[in-house]
Amino acid sequence: MGRIKRGILGGFHGTVGTVVGASWKGIDYMRSKAESIKNPRTRGQVTQRNRFATTLFFLQPITSYIRIGFRPYAVKQTGFNAAMAYNIKNAITGEYPNFELDYSKALVSRGTLTPVQNASATAVSDGVLFTWHDNSGKGDALQTDMAMPLLFNKTKQEAVFSTAAGKRFEEETTLTVPADWTGSEVEMYLGFISADGKSVATSIYLGKVTID
Repeated sequence: MGRIKRGILGGFHGTVGTVVGASWKGIDYMRSKAESIKNPRTRGQVTQRNRFATTLFFLQPITSYIRIGFRPYAVKQTGFNAAMAYNIKNAITGEYPNFELDYSKALVSRGTLTPVQNASATAVSDGVLFTWHDNSGKGDALQTDMAMPLLFNKTKQEAVFSTAAGKRFEEETTLTVPADWTGSEVEMYLGFISADGKSVATSIYLGKVTID
């Protein structure tokens, strides 16, 4: 309820209908009452939140990797935000409200560095072996470029990765996984980064494998 302090011609404090009266530094003023938001959870808002949450489930465990993998796109935003934006737009599938991440379309690194050729990954006794063909000299590929392998365990929402696992010319590297991953299905990715850290290759999805 509004309260008039100085007669009918004076200012008032409080609310009268859709008008709010107040004063600032001795000056009386009135403003319109803010409209309440009748439905803060519209379908559009819920859709965006669900898509965001689905992508975050994947990216959160690999935050430190993403900061390097999307470094070239960290312009007026963080590398993590750049990765969120890309994967929400390109890797989310399904219809409201049942969204899923298509891991084959997801990227964990993105850039213009020439990627390797004929890459593959297979389960071995102590983890996962990544192999590739050394294509040094093609485009801007150099022997000293470093492999960035990554494994994502969606059942446990955990990841194992390295941003300097071996050089391009070495043609292989192995990631060791935790003992409690035995029997788990993991998604596999391989990216590359230049030795000076300035150039990054767009990651390659290598499928999924069950850890022995």
